[in-house]
Amino acid sequence: MRLGFLGAAGEVTGSCTLVETAGLRFIVDCGMFQGGPEARLKNQRALNFGFDVRQIDFVLLTHAHIDHSGLLPRLAMLGYRGPVYATPASIELLEVLLPDSAHIQEKEAEWQLRNRHRRGKGERGIPPPLYSVEQALAALRLLQPVRYGSELRPAENVVVRFHDAGHILGSAWLEVLVSGEGKPRRLIFSGDLGQPDRPVLHDPERPGGAADVLLIESTYGDRRHRSLAETEEEIIDVVERTRAAGGNLIIPAFAVGRTQEIIYLLAGLVRSKRLQPLKVYVDSPMANTATRITLNHPELLDAETRDLIAWQQAHPERMKLEFVADVERSKALNAIRSGAVIISASGMCEAGRIKYHLRENLARRECSILIAGFQAAGTLGRWLVDGARLVRIFGEQVPVRARIATVGGLSAHADQAALLDWLGGFRQAPRRVFVVHGEASASAAFSAAIKARHGWPEVGSPLPGEYISL
Repeated sequence: MRLGFLGAAGEVTGSCTLVETAGLRFIVDCGMFQGGPEARLKNQRALNFGFDVRQIDFVLLTHAHIDHSGLLPRLAMLGYRGPVYATPASIELLEVLLPDSAHIQEKEAEWQLRNRHRRGKGERGIPPPLYSVEQALAALRLLQPVRYGSELRPAENVVVRFHDAGHILGSAWLEVLVSGEGKPRRLIFSGDLGQPDRPVLHDPERPGGAADVLLIESTYGDRRHRSLAETEEEIIDVVERTRAAGGNLIIPAFAVGRTQEIIYLLAGLVRSKRLQPLKVYVDSPMANTATRITLNHPELLDAETRDLIAWQQAHPERMKLEFVADVERSKALNAIRSGAVIISASGMCEAGRIKYHLRENLARRECSILIAGFQAAGTLGRWLVDGARLVRIFGEQVPVRARIATVGGLSAHADQAALLDWLGGFRQAPRRVFVVHGEASASAAFSAAIKARHGWPEVGSPLPGEYISL
């Protein structure tokens, strides 16, 4: 058996692992690299993997986030025609996310072209979109649903089970049993694991038994999140300070998962009268659709969330919640000078409507920007978190005068303590543990924590593009 770590090794984005075993080749996830110009170059190279994609037998997808799914259309462009297995909720989300990803790329290329023409320069050097909307739609036809706990046999000598990962709607960690090369081997792919005791979704299902090979994420493998109670206090502080200053609160949020969690927390704080009534605008067509999909899957939501949804629908005057769809209404939000809470995508401030709201509000001292999720190196969100006083948005220099606040307890990723507890579900040490999906420092710290807590000897972090034979 050989594993190829084609993405999310030494970094958080671009998840993709190639497995070659018993005459089979399959990949787990096919994610886009996210970040600055370096990520764009990686995406251009990513699916010239050095192998013929037409020789891949099947694809297993842990969840719908673009850093795990965003290069599926490019895989199909290069000739892959096999199945892509994912949970039903993931498939519904992908029907929104992949075409939207293509649309953003096409619009970005058009903007760069217009910008270069205005400056009297040619088209040379403008990277083309990785794929078109049509190609994204074509890739969706490869998706095949797999329910949690059911037995999937994608090949004669492979059995796969998807287990609830509690990360976003439909997210899964994978149990893959492979036979055909002597003794059967059990491979576990954690995907992205959620933080337990958080609102909206069920807690991650714990593993059991043993594993020959484990790939474990380490996004926050070097730290612990704040408690939910502390996070609520931080949110109250930001909202009330902004209200008193007479400004707007702008929240960049991932359309899938984070937006719904923020809505939940704000509604809960208003319901308990810890916050005054709010006017909340969700300005992201993708987030609007993702929220609708979430509401269509009550079986995946915890009981507290179902109860809070019913309360908000019965008391719209306490928390006015408007889902902004058309562009003109989105533009009209910029005329609101105070009292608005605007949740918009993208979560790392790299694309979408959030950039317009940041352009209008960053320079205003009375406003606040609430950063509520991981910001990859090289992104606009990371620049704001790191204290930049001047940022570039749509080619313009924008001063940063608004208050930049961060909350540490809203991550959809498990922290170090939760990851270590999840690993405690194994009854014995896996033969090999590969720590992935984390910046190099986080992966190294988590590797050391695994050895210290569980005493597992064979733990390490693969290098980007490394192939390891087992």
